[in-house]
Amino acid sequence: MSRAFVFPGQGAQTVGMGRDLAEAYPAARAVFDEVDEALGEKLSTLIWEGAQDDLTLTENAQPALMATSLAALRALEAEGVGLAAAAMVAGHSLGEYSALAAAGALSVADTARLLRIRGRAMQEAVPVGEGAMAALLGLDLAAAQAVAEEAAEGDVLQAANDNDPGQVVVSGARAAVERAVEVAKAHGAKRAMLLPVSAPFHCALMEPAARAMEAALADVTIVAPGVPLVANVRAEAVSDPDTIRALLVEQVTGAVRWRESVEYMGGAGVTEIWEIGAGKALSGMVRRIDRSIATRAVGTPADVTAAAESLQG
Repeated sequence: MSRAFVFPGQGAQTVGMGRDLAEAYPAARAVFDEVDEALGEKLSTLIWEGAQDDLTLTENAQPALMATSLAALRALEAEGVGLAAAAMVAGHSLGEYSALAAAGALSVADTARLLRIRGRAMQEAVPVGEGAMAALLGLDLAAAQAVAEEAAEGDVLQAANDNDPGQVVVSGARAAVERAVEVAKAHGAKRAMLLPVSAPFHCALMEPAARAMEAALADVTIVAPGVPLVANVRAEAVSDPDTIRALLVEQVTGAVRWRESVEYMGGAGVTEIWEIGAGKALSGMVRRIDRSIATRAVGTPADVTAAAESLQG
């Protein structure tokens, strides 16, 4: 049995996430305290008591989701399940930062600060209303790329997230994305819909954010992770710190190759994937990609104890 730990991306955030972990496990509470201190504000209060709209702001959602994932991991560690239980780690978009913190490549404080910078830079890269993203359901990557090529009409439009065999997200200029929704239906998509996001992530319009992250990452210490990271933009395992730094920059404008990442993990012998943190979206994607890989979501104290018990005996 080979296991991977994976970490969710934006969209999984909910008010109250991680609070029960913090109440049940001092080590989980310490993660939220460390993130609050790193950011110089009580992000934990926003996570647990704030408004959903405020939590969903990119600059808040990104460090909040990381904090919740790391709190869940610390809870697992308190039950005797550490990084040694995983053969590799991966994360969806911002979840890649959570994965690196989990694997010890980045400190939690540096990760929180990087994600605050990343969230703001991605938000500011494109004026509100000028970019958009849309999910194309029932089309594979090749079909989605054909839709993007047809709908672009000179505007930026790219396949941004290859999530699973029947879900690809396109990103770019709003007019082009709106055209893609109509073109996709003509190409046989089951559904095509605009996503409630504040910016067009993972496309060329994010270039200013990529430069901001290049500058921010240049000042941060990255060490080799305790287990390899399956990187979004390569869909293969990496461990070299300089490579990781470069790929985190490339990731801002590059596609999240999640389907291929899961296929890579399966090919490397992974038979079980644990989704650490908020929500269960990645578990659903994994099941649609490779039904032979078992999944487990670990986001509550009950999940933590069940996960730990599954490894005993």
